[in-house]
Amino acid sequence: MSQPDANVYYVPHKSRWPIVATLGMFLFMVGAANWLNGHDTAGQVILALGALTIVGMMFGWFGNVIRESLKGTFNSQVDTSFRMGMMWFIMSEVFFFAAFFGGLFYIRTFVVPWLGGLGDKGVLTNGYIWQGFSAAWPTNGPEAIGGAFNVTSPWRIPLINTLLLLSSSITVTVAHHALRAGNRKRLIGFLGLTIVLGILFLFGQAIEYSDNYLHLNMTLHSGIYGATFYILTGFHCLHVTLGTIMLIVMWLRCVRGHFNREHHFAFEAVSWYWHFVDVIWLCLFLFVYIL
Repeated sequence: MSQPDANVYYVPHKSRWPIVATLGMFLFMVGAANWLNGHDTAGQVILALGALTIVGMMFGWFGNVIRESLKGTFNSQVDTSFRMGMMWFIMSEVFFFAAFFGGLFYIRTFVVPWLGGLGDKGVLTNGYIWQGFSAAWPTNGPEAIGGAFNVTSPWRIPLINTLLLLSSSITVTVAHHALRAGNRKRLIGFLGLTIVLGILFLFGQAIEYSDNYLHLNMTLHSGIYGATFYILTGFHCLHVTLGTIMLIVMWLRCVRGHFNREHHFAFEAVSWYWHFVDVIWLCLFLFVYIL
């Protein structure tokens, strides 16, 4: 890997990937909107086309960045830009989940007690509109939307998944230290173990969802509890899926010898992301499953 000029900030020219990304996101949103509004066939086709465009764009664009990095075109200024970009990306994800957690706290702290008769608003809602509603959590709200349901025990699959993700944070950290120490065998082994733990987490989540739908009648339509549960855990599951894919890409790059002790920010960025999804899961385990 050649050393880039410290005074030259590399800027790629005539890249087609930004316009491809824009097209993919446009098709994806148009397809989703059509699907949600009853145009099932057209919506699904357009959404799938948009998703495939986005996936192709990601492989192409990141492939370009990898090739540029291996050619030695990035100096310390570019590396700093990458780090700042990843930090701001994770910050945007923090606010993304904060919005959903905020909605959950607002519902549990204010809305449900009001419906149960607490405070001035409760006099109206419980006395005239929803008479006899009991302010208890979990709830499917007045009118028992979605029918009666049971909730998942936090001490079974959710606890196992928590242990899996906590363990994966340890293994990816060990892999990072192995990379900095130049121990390739240890790096590849512990990074591979992290991937296995991530896949096991996703498998456990799939079992939990299946049990909820088939045996507990706890679905996305089970009132406000079902909606908040699946939105929070579902988006987290999506993030774990993306993180696992990124870990697989990093493993393949490690096998091919793309990183060294000094230059491995791509690996660091993915490890940051993985630690982030682990922290989010701890919040989910506490506020969604236990409390």
